[in-house]
Amino acid sequence: MVVLWALALALAAGLAASCPPNFVLIFADDLGYGDLGSYGHPSSTTPNLDQLATAGLRFTDFYVPVSLCTPSRAALLTGRLPVRSGLYPGVLEPGSQGGLPLEEVTLAEVLATRGYLTGMAGKWHLGVGPEGAFLPPRQGFHRFLGIPYSHDQGPCQNLTCFPPATPCDGICDQGLVPVPLLANLSVEAQPPWLPGLEARYVAFARDLMADAQRQGRPFFLYYASHHTHYPQFSGQSSAGRSGRGPFGDSLMELDAAVGALMAALQDLGLLRQTLVIFTADNGPETMRMSHGGCAGLLRCGKGTTFEGGVREPALAFWPGHITPGVTHELASSLDLLPTLAALAGAPLPNVTLDGVDLSSLLLGIGKSPRQTMVFYPAYPDEVHGVFAVRKGKYKAHFFTQGSAHSDTTADPACHASSPLTAHEPPLLFDLSEDPGENYNLLRSGAEVAPEALEAMKQLQLLKAQFDADVTFGPSQVALGEDPALQMCCKPGCSPWPTCCHCPEPPP
Repeated sequence: MVVLWALALALAAGLAASCPPNFVLIFADDLGYGDLGSYGHPSSTTPNLDQLATAGLRFTDFYVPVSLCTPSRAALLTGRLPVRSGLYPGVLEPGSQGGLPLEEVTLAEVLATRGYLTGMAGKWHLGVGPEGAFLPPRQGFHRFLGIPYSHDQGPCQNLTCFPPATPCDGICDQGLVPVPLLANLSVEAQPPWLPGLEARYVAFARDLMADAQRQGRPFFLYYASHHTHYPQFSGQSSAGRSGRGPFGDSLMELDAAVGALMAALQDLGLLRQTLVIFTADNGPETMRMSHGGCAGLLRCGKGTTFEGGVREPALAFWPGHITPGVTHELASSLDLLPTLAALAGAPLPNVTLDGVDLSSLLLGIGKSPRQTMVFYPAYPDEVHGVFAVRKGKYKAHFFTQGSAHSDTTADPACHASSPLTAHEPPLLFDLSEDPGENYNLLRSGAEVAPEALEAMKQLQLLKAQFDADVTFGPSQVALGEDPALQMCCKPGCSPWPTCCHCPEPPP
């Protein structure tokens, strides 16, 4: 085994030394484990993602540590549990005074040290701050085109979501400025024309790839699509065409964007030099019912620590380097920073990382070094600590709590009405036989196998160790809000916030 790890490190170093690969990291929003055709959905129109799954490596056991936008995105970009960075409780708002602390080292900053041209398109949701202090250009990204938070964090009752004139579903958040589209630190439109937004992101991505190639340098593209978050939208080519309603149309446009990114790589002759990774920030928002996605056979969704909230679809594609197939190895969004750093030959930041290097797994010469995974709730605290722990095939829930995001499912444990509940003994599930977490191995009257009892002891010890070792950073969300921090295309205008109106005209 030591020889295999040494071989993996040597191979990764050799790849990086000869020609550091390009990276395209595609991050979907509120996408369920069961939403893609390649993950079993019978009516999703996702041919490009399904082809990526067929020609690449499809993960069955890929996790995020928290099933909510802001903390999940922090984990992805830092390789650290978001409680360490202070990205809790809940999510950041348009006027939040906090954000991803500048002392945190992002994946973009790691790769920039190796000469990468870094760019981000899409949803940020890691803070704005005074003078845009927390925005992507301050966090290692050379270029940024996107919305600084969720596109429902502003009024949407007068917006068009599907052309030519289908309004967005619902009214979204009121009393805030219209959602701004930013180009680096400047407001480009407020609000943007949503049906044309994905096409703008694809054009941005193509330009980044082409410019990097002209400059003779590798690139890192973080493509954080708004799809399939509520309210769903799409352009003309997908509107009304998926057969799965607005959610399906939104997903169809995301899939088409993936196809366009792959075509751009092909056109530039960069397919074999580029690692493409696709995953999502958290499970489906089932409170939206058919507009909220599908967790497949998994339990609950967004906002919970059940599998439907934290287990995500994930694909990795790199012709000539990644052998097509399916892996049941344990992996996480936390692992992407150390993995890409290893493949790029970039030094790791001098901080505690919670991710591990998966390069040997990707390159087909070893297993995942990840043996455990811990899960925090959307609103964590140091008193309760970790809510659930997985080791190997066993997962224990020490605490559970429902979420409004997972309302309307048939399972009442998912709902907001399900209170914070301590479990003694913990709920214990064998995920190899019961991925839906239906059958508690420690239920009353059950005959418990010695292996399960031993696993329970290990999981209890792991929770105790994590709770003792993990220090919560000062909460960035608790710093509160200042309405003046909301970005406005007409600074100082009146009446605020409705005067912040510089809409992008439809084509």
